[in-house]
Amino acid sequence: MPLGEPADPVRSTLLAILQQLNRAESVHEGSHREQTLTLADLDRLLRKLPPVEDGQVKVALALGLLVRNGFVEVEAAGNFAPRGRPPAQYRITANGKQFLVDAQVKTERIR
Repeated sequence: MPLGEPADPVRSTLLAILQQLNRAESVHEGSHREQTLTLADLDRLLRKLPPVEDGQVKVALALGLLVRNGFVEVEAAGNFAPRGRPPAQYRITANGKQFLVDAQVKTERIR
């Protein structure tokens, strides 16, 4: 991306979701259950991200896109939510990690 060109709000949201999931996995290494995040967790963590805060991108839709493309996987939770349905848990996949690394390398290249 040339200097001065605005960042794509959807792409920046996708990367922010992957970063949060990767962070959760790293921080809670060895504790399988805590290496995942719910949609509510991601909404809370990303609420101040400009595209989310401005209403340009919805976290749920971006997360769905990541799931459909195999960058994030869904796991059913063991504990039930108040309405009787378990909240879905999301985990970054190896493909998601590779996408995150590739995106980081791409932005750090000398122009």
